Amino acid sequence: MFVAPDPGRARLRFAARALLGISAAVAAIVLAGLPAPAACGGGLAALLAFFTVADPTVRRQAVTTALLPAVGLPVLAAAAFLHPHPLLRDAAFVAVVGAGVYARRWGPRGHALGVFAFMMFFVAQFLHAVPADLPELVAALALGLGCAAAVRFGLWCYERGGTPPPAVDLPQPRGLRRPTTRQAVQAATAAAAALALGEAVSADRWYWAVATTWWIFVNTASRGETLVRGFRRVLGTATGIAAGFALAVPLHGATAPSLLLVAACVFGIFYSAPVSYSWMTFFVTVMAGSLYGLLGVLHPGLLVLRMEETGAGAVAAALAVLLVLPVTTHAATDAWIQRALHTVREAAASLDDPHGAGVAARAAELDVVLGRVRASVAPLVHPLSPLRARRHRARRVLELLDACAHQVRGLAETAAHPGAGQDDRLRAACRRVEHAVLRLLAPAGTSAAPHLRSAAERPYADGLVTAEEWPRADGLVAGVELPGGAGLVTADEWPRADGLVAGVKLPGGAGLATAEEWPRADGLVAAAELPRADGLVTAAELSSGAGLVTATRPRPVSEGQPVSARRAANGPRAASEPRVAVEPLVVAGSRGSAAPAPCPRADRALAHLHGLEAALADLAAPLHAAPRRVLAVA
Repeated sequence: MFVAPDPGRARLRFAARALLGISAAVAAIVLAGLPAPAACGGGLAALLAFFTVADPTVRRQAVTTALLPAVGLPVLAAAAFLHPHPLLRDAAFVAVVGAGVYARRWGPRGHALGVFAFMMFFVAQFLHAVPADLPELVAALALGLGCAAAVRFGLWCYERGGTPPPAVDLPQPRGLRRPTTRQAVQAATAAAAALALGEAVSADRWYWAVATTWWIFVNTASRGETLVRGFRRVLGTATGIAAGFALAVPLHGATAPSLLLVAACVFGIFYSAPVSYSWMTFFVTVMAGSLYGLLGVLHPGLLVLRMEETGAGAVAAALAVLLVLPVTTHAATDAWIQRALHTVREAAASLDDPHGAGVAARAAELDVVLGRVRASVAPLVHPLSPLRARRHRARRVLELLDACAHQVRGLAETAAHPGAGQDDRLRAACRRVEHAVLRLLAPAGTSAAPHLRSAAERPYADGLVTAEEWPRADGLVAGVELPGGAGLVTADEWPRADGLVAGVKLPGGAGLATAEEWPRADGLVAAAELPRADGLVTAAELSSGAGLVTATRPRPVSEGQPVSARRAANGPRAASEPRVAVEPLVVAGSRGSAAPAPCPRADRALAHLHGLEAALADLAAPLHAAPRRVLAVA
């Protein structure tokens, strides 16, 4: 946690501001003469206002914060009035859990309001609140939320004026196929089971089991994520209880040192939350022990009971996520990987946008999407995962997607300069990236795109064959699979009736197009200059970046006839063979005009695009390995 990167000290500012706001809230409540239980409730409300409100803009954050009491106070009142009626109280608690998880379908605001509603019911159980306590609790909550809002939106609003992170989400199906609906059913079932198990363990502290179940389901989207989060919850609670024996119990509820320990835990919660759920749970457990000490009820047996209740809640959550409408890890992981690949494709397609605005937006979006990918594959890369082969493939996928993100960020920096994207080489490379993405997204065993037979059906206006369709000996160019046995396309298979390929007439005889006759808009290595015996362009030469040779045709000086690609198969030129001069080829559509001078910015962009091609090509192995769903846990 302490060595994790903190770009721009974002976590430090997040934790420091939260500590300042919560401290101000507790101080205001104490100065108002409210009792310690009310101060605990008001301080927790301030903590939740900082912790759960995560809308993308400051304005929306302020609206969500203003809505917290509108949702939380009715739930708090209901919990207090139902306290003398256990069956009704339990049923209401389970309903609040289900509704809180279901509210996630409305995005960050729904998630924040759902968490706050649940915690208000929990606070009522934690403080054993009855209707007579409501005035003090309401006043404390109002002060706590007011102080939190004053600090966050007034005193220290470091988000104002900044660029909000892009909001990313996936298309959601309807009914029980919707993940949030399935998770709501799971969470309600798990809460009911945890409540029963918790009451069997303790009739007074059963709510810890329900709270464990609730927090295990927070910010998870699949079965694997929930199981891993449950493990981390138990681990953090166990270590926190051990620290509680060493730190909180010896204090015997002394006010000053206990408050200092609580403050340190608050800072630790916010500083560790973005990077480690186990550490966050550790600090929550130590803070809870300190609060019990301030309330005068802390003893070693209570900490042991907390561990037992946590275990009961974790077991209930695990059973529910495995048996009740399970959401497989593959269902979440595959969707986010596809979203990441689509974003890469859109970034390449946006290269022509003025000043690279489109590429920059896609780069920022890709960073957010990759965060979701990492969360979804966390169960597979966990050190305790027994699925070693899938763990290796998942790590490989993450590495390659990170490489794609690096190239897209570099592309965004390059494209920000005017004219950097106005290059035929870049357009051809962008099309290759698009085809590579389509190939990865296509089902295994199918082609990324149909093989069109006529110029009218081609996606390009001139109907010419592009570099993406040029066959290599293995039938692949930039990830596009071509039909035919050896992978060599004959003249009869080209879509144009006149037998032209990008303006170059195919030779007679067998009708095979050699590398000598294939000019690309971004330049082609001539057959005589290729290291391969068959004279075909290799993947390394397609993605070599700035080192592409201009389109040339080898021509013997003495005869003026093209040198066949078969010469390369027979080894180096003999001394008796005629010398070869290089004659520029005219690419179709250029009308003999000279090629524009190379642009250094364009060369850099081309290098990034070739890096994208290489990473996308490497992704085919882990993503298309058998079985197709290689990242599924079960």
